[in-house]
Amino acid sequence: MMGAGVAYVSALAGMEVVLIDSTLELAEKGKAYSRALLAKDVERGKRSQADADAILARINPTVSYDDLAGSDLVIEAVFEDAGVKTALWSALDTIAPAGAVFASNTSSIAIDSLAAAVGETRRALFLGMHFFSPVPVMPLIELIRGTATDDATEASIRGLAAELGKQVIVSADRPGFIVNRILMPFLAEAMRAYEE
Repeated sequence: MMGAGVAYVSALAGMEVVLIDSTLELAEKGKAYSRALLAKDVERGKRSQADADAILARINPTVSYDDLAGSDLVIEAVFEDAGVKTALWSALDTIAPAGAVFASNTSSIAIDSLAAAVGETRRALFLGMHFFSPVPVMPLIELIRGTATDDATEASIRGLAAELGKQVIVSADRPGFIVNRILMPFLAEAMRAYEE
């Protein structure tokens, strides 16, 4: 769901998107998410069919990591499992171009622990880019800098977020970052209030 949303807003902003999933069926399902949103826009007269078709053509579903060979940015949006994420980053580090920025859509896993899965030179290009669901609607992106993340990488992601029409807040690499750090005590207090 998150990856499909990120693919949609990226294609909407004019970017070519390689949408990878574990099966081609799942990757195509991710593209179908964009197709459904665009069909609603056409039906409501918000965009032409030709415009919708052009946006959809920018999303290329695949199962092959090799299709990332020309990518400037790789955004990972797999489920919150540190082992799965680090194995993926380790594999991608050998395939993606040396200058490609790596961004994890993690909502809770330390960026430095994920960045440890890639070579030392790539760590300056590694950060957290936490989108919120549903991605096409929610305007916020948490940008989480790792210890090694450089200023140019942060600046490039800030620029990308602006192209996507998103607002950025920057967090240190702390448990819960900003939003979840505030949300968890809020939810606990809400449960206590309900009990009372």
